[in-house]
Amino acid sequence: MAEPTPALPDRLIAHLDMDAFYASVELLRYPELQGLPVVVGGRRAHTPQLRPDGTREFFKLADYTGRGVVTTSTYAARALGVFSAMGLMKAALRAPQAILLPADFDSYRHYSRLFKAAVREIAPVIEDRGIDEIYIDLTDVPGAREPVGHDPLGGVRAVAREIKNSVQSATGLTCSIGVTPNKLLSKIASELDKPDGLTLVTMADLPTRIWPLPVRRINGIGPKAGEKLDGLGIHTIGELAAAPQELLQQHFGPGYSAWLHQAAWGLDDRPVVTHSEPVSISRETTFERDLHARRDRPELSRIFTALCEQLASDLQRKGYLGRTIGIKLRFEGFRTVTRDLTLDEPVQDAAAIRHAAGLCLKRVDLSQRLRLLGVRVGKLSRPGEIEPPRRGRAGGAGKVEDLRPAPENLSLFG
Repeated sequence: MAEPTPALPDRLIAHLDMDAFYASVELLRYPELQGLPVVVGGRRAHTPQLRPDGTREFFKLADYTGRGVVTTSTYAARALGVFSAMGLMKAALRAPQAILLPADFDSYRHYSRLFKAAVREIAPVIEDRGIDEIYIDLTDVPGAREPVGHDPLGGVRAVAREIKNSVQSATGLTCSIGVTPNKLLSKIASELDKPDGLTLVTMADLPTRIWPLPVRRINGIGPKAGEKLDGLGIHTIGELAAAPQELLQQHFGPGYSAWLHQAAWGLDDRPVVTHSEPVSISRETTFERDLHARRDRPELSRIFTALCEQLASDLQRKGYLGRTIGIKLRFEGFRTVTRDLTLDEPVQDAAAIRHAAGLCLKRVDLSQRLRLLGVRVGKLSRPGEIEPPRRGRAGGAGKVEDLRPAPENLSLFG
């Protein structure tokens, strides 16, 4: 007697992740670098130079000096131990002959829009998770729940393959897709067969596909929790699934321990959220060398103004105004300071943002050298929206003492 065909899960959720996205976009521009170790993260000065014979001269990682970080790397560079967020100087020790390219975020945003538009043509229920990844609800996509031959997952497999093909046709880039009953498992599944992967995982596949993986593969288990689990002898997701709940509760508290147990068993009922408003928009930059508010005042003033102008452009492009203006400063020794100011009325233009951010600077002691400067706009609203009544006194600028200038404040960057 033939075994009954297993039923499809109630939901079919996909996670799509573009493969080495920034680096792959650069390879479209420089196809001669295909298959080579390439690192994105250099300055504009590292833009390839055209030789008289029409070939390009590329900078090598060995030539880099400074303290920038790797934005992304090709899979060939990853094989040499170079990964995102690694310091470029450290990366140069591991792969000195790797090609170094500057980041081009305008181009990456362009290709991001292209691949998301291609997906929406097939499956319109999408949750945007950033420039290079999305969740897709395939549950009600025509054909997704239809078996193909003896394969009950044949329909959704065909839809996922169609999405991959459409993304490649629209962008020239590959992506990896994981399809499972929920977002948590799909995030894991999309990483299992990279690059250019298509992975379907059901609850029946947990013991073979999910449980052997390290606990850190679960999105939501960070370094500290991972280290604590490691200390308890819990290294894999399967070991976490088998761990006594009393033990987890003893070390992680009732809320997080319950989530850990559910996550290890692949349980997640979060919906695919098609739209969410950002809490804030920010711009920041890390300097190639530490800058001093007095000695490097012209350079800091220029950078400060540019950040405010970029932020204003972001707000205008996305159609937001903001009432809370904030700054972020990181000093030598990695000490980070933030200050913010809430205005009476929302603003969108660069001059108003810079003025309010300058008032925030007055509340910071700038006697130490700076390594990072950032500007943020929060309490976002759309033009014409009626805001709810504000709590506290009129003006919303916070406590009076918060607005007093910091002692020995040396400069306001002009």
